[in-house]
Amino acid sequence: MYSYILRRLLLMIPTLLGITLVVFTVMAAAPGGISAQSLIEGHMEPQAKQAMEDYYNRLYGLDQPAPMQYLRWLNNISPIGFTFDENNSVNGFSLFKGSDLGMSFRYGRSVLDLIEERVPITLLLNVLSLPIIYLLSIAVGVRAATQRGKSFDTSSSIAMLGLWSIPTMLAGVLLIGFFASDQYWQWFPTAGLSDREALDMPFLPHWGSMWDVLLLMFFMVIGLLSLVALSQYAKRSIRMAMMAGLGGILGFMMASDVNAGTLFMSVLLGVSGSVLLGLLGYTSFTALRTSLMGLLGIFLGILLACTLMQDEFVRGFLLDRLWHLILPVLCLTYGGFAFLAKLMRTAMLENLLADYARTARAKGLAERDVLWRHVFRNSLLPLITVSATLLPSLLAGSVIVEAIFSIDGMGKLAIEAVKGRDRELILSITLISGVLTLFSYLIADLCYAVADPRVSYD
Repeated sequence: MYSYILRRLLLMIPTLLGITLVVFTVMAAAPGGISAQSLIEGHMEPQAKQAMEDYYNRLYGLDQPAPMQYLRWLNNISPIGFTFDENNSVNGFSLFKGSDLGMSFRYGRSVLDLIEERVPITLLLNVLSLPIIYLLSIAVGVRAATQRGKSFDTSSSIAMLGLWSIPTMLAGVLLIGFFASDQYWQWFPTAGLSDREALDMPFLPHWGSMWDVLLLMFFMVIGLLSLVALSQYAKRSIRMAMMAGLGGILGFMMASDVNAGTLFMSVLLGVSGSVLLGLLGYTSFTALRTSLMGLLGIFLGILLACTLMQDEFVRGFLLDRLWHLILPVLCLTYGGFAFLAKLMRTAMLENLLADYARTARAKGLAERDVLWRHVFRNSLLPLITVSATLLPSLLAGSVIVEAIFSIDGMGKLAIEAVKGRDRELILSITLISGVLTLFSYLIADLCYAVADPRVSYD
C-alpha cells in the first residue's frame, strides 16, 4: 500500500509538469502572447511606454524566449534550483532556496498571498456543498431503487432530469432575479459573502432581551413538534390535505409580498405551494418527509417569533455569512445532487438483482440487512469513482457561481487572471487545481480498497 501511494505521488510530478506546460503553451501561442506590451493599457507617451516595458521585462523576464520563461517559472516554484542576483543573472545553485509563486502582473502582489486569501472562500463553498450532495443523493437514490416503478421512483426521476437540465448560470441569474432583487422577494443579498457592517457585529446572533430568545425557542420547538407529529401520526389523507392548505396559504402570502403582485401570480403561487407541500405530505418516504416537514416547522416558528419580537436583533457575523451563502451553495449543489442520485439508483438496482443478493435472501437474511450490509456497500463504488471528478467539477462550477454572485474566490481570481494575461497567477492556479485533482483521484483509489475488500494495492 505504501509503495503504491509513493509511486502515485511521484507520478504526480510529471503529470503536473505536463498540465502547466500545456497551459503555458496556449498562453504563449495566443494572439499577443506573453509580452510587456500586452500588459500596458491606455495611451502613454512613447518614452513612458518604453520605460514601462523595460520595467516589466526586468521584473518578469518577458523579453526572454517562451521556453526560458517557462523554465524560469519552474525554477521559481521548485524548492531546489538556481538563484539570481539583482540583474536577473544566475549566481549560484541552492538546495534550500525555497518555492516562490512570483508576483502577480495584475495586482502587483505576491501570488501566494492572493491564493491564501481566495482558496478558503472556494473551499468553504465546496465543503458546504459536498456533504449536502452526497447525503441527499444517497437517500433519494436508495429509495428510488427500492421503490422501482412506483410513484416515488417516477416523480424523483422526472425531478432529477429537470434539475440536471438547468444550466448553473441560468439558475444563478433566476435566483438573483427572484429572491435577491427588490422587484420580487428581496430575501437574500445579491452579491458578496458578507455585508460591510457585519465586520463590526458580534460573531453570534444577539437579541435585545431574554424574552425574545425564549419566544424564538418556544415557537421553533412548537413548529418542529407540530409538523413532525403531523408527519408521523396523521393519516395520509389528513396529512396531505393539511400540507396542501398550508402550501396554499404560504403561496398567497408570497404573492402579497410582491409590490406588483397580480391575481394571476397569487393563484399561480397558491396552487404551486399547495401542490408541492401536498406531495410532501403524500409521499411514503418517511425520513425525507419528516425531515423536510420538521425544517418547515422550524422556519415557520422563526417567522412567527420574528413578528412578535420587540427589542433589537443583531444577526451577527456567522448568521450574516450563512445568509449570503444560501444561494451560491444552492447553485453548486443541485446539479451534482441530480446526477449522483440517478447514478446511485442505477448502481443499487444492478446490485439488488445480483446473484449474491438473491443468495442472501434465500439464506433467510432480512431485506434490510441485504440492502444495507451487502447491496449498499457494493453500490458505493460508482459514487467513489465520480467523487474523484466531483471536486474538480465543483471548482470549475465555482468559476461560474463566484462570477454571478461576485464572490472573491479562486474562480473569480482565475477569470481576472485570464483577462489580465497574468502569467504567474494563471500557472499557479493551474498548478493548485492540478494538485487538488490528482489528490482526489488518489483518495478515490484508496477508498476502493475500503469499500471493496477484493481491491488490494499490496
